[in-house]
Amino acid sequence: MGKSGIINIIFIIFAGADTMDEFIKELDQNLDYLEHEINADELIIYVSSNRKSCNCPYCNSPSTRVHSRYAKSFQDLPIMGKKTKIVIENRKFFCDNPDCDFTTFAERFDFLAQNGKKTKRLIDKIVDVSLNTSSVAASKTLRNGIADVGKSTICNLLKKRYADSQ
Repeated sequence: MGKSGIINIIFIIFAGADTMDEFIKELDQNLDYLEHEINADELIIYVSSNRKSCNCPYCNSPSTRVHSRYAKSFQDLPIMGKKTKIVIENRKFFCDNPDCDFTTFAERFDFLAQNGKKTKRLIDKIVDVSLNTSSVAASKTLRNGIADVGKSTICNLLKKRYADSQ
């Protein structure tokens, strides 16, 4: 058995539901761990929200009425040397405020931009790795165990980071 096989076995033994739930709670206390899969170079973690209600991002009115559910996936920092993808069962809610221009809205999380595919902490890591090297070299480094990211994404993240800081 190779080194990666032993690591997978150790990970499965020690990363039970309690440990995985602790990992997920580090991201957001409102998430619950459901299950995970370990592939050759990727860890896929399935989670769901435990919030009872959400506020409409447009009018700030609370809502408990769920419209629908859908799977939303995004990348996070690696765990045990494996790229990590998190799949959340995201919910859409009805906005019951008659003065609001929107009838539905999607649940949002602080660790992820509205339509983001990478967590904010992963974006910080990508920018840190990319500061002292070319986008091509950074992309190669990052693809080797951290995250799937292309050179154009790196350039866009760097532009956005420095445009926001000015």
